Amino acid sequence: MTTSLLGAAAPGFDRPLDVLEACHGRIARQCDTLEKLLAHVAAHGADAPAQQAARAVLAYFDTAAVHHHDDEERNLFPLLESVNAPGACDLVEMLTLEHDEQALLWRRLRAQLQQIEAGTAAMLDGNLASRFVAMNRAHLEFENTYVLPLARQVLGAPEIERLGRAMAARRGVPFSGSL
Repeated sequence: MTTSLLGAAAPGFDRPLDVLEACHGRIARQCDTLEKLLAHVAAHGADAPAQQAARAVLAYFDTAAVHHHDDEERNLFPLLESVNAPGACDLVEMLTLEHDEQALLWRRLRAQLQQIEAGTAAMLDGNLASRFVAMNRAHLEFENTYVLPLARQVLGAPEIERLGRAMAARRGVPFSGSL
């Protein structure tokens, strides 16, 4: 575990399932920011706080969320399938389709957020933003309730280490620790 400047302990890549779960928490917080931004823009337009919030949401979903989906699709899901986890094939198919739908919604939402970030437009499609947030929240809840517990149950130390090493490499950071 590493300690951030804010004092909160963050799991290291030697505990990749905890990293994925922590990322789910950050995605939920970005969804909270997006909901607040929706109300703020309606009342205040693309003012400085709106631009800052749009910048934060863009930065997160353009980088960390992309890494997160890659962690799951390129590493976690294949590991679950390789150990013949119960229902893994159906889970992988469903979650990958949800990731694709989230990406489509994000591309539409992203363009609006970029305009808010630039201060050139003060409109955010409420239906689109609400759909994106609701889809993310349901997806996170499902993964936290079913996928991560399944992974903790069926993956052994070698698979966990392989997952952690891949996640660290994706971010260009050294892998510390051996299980």
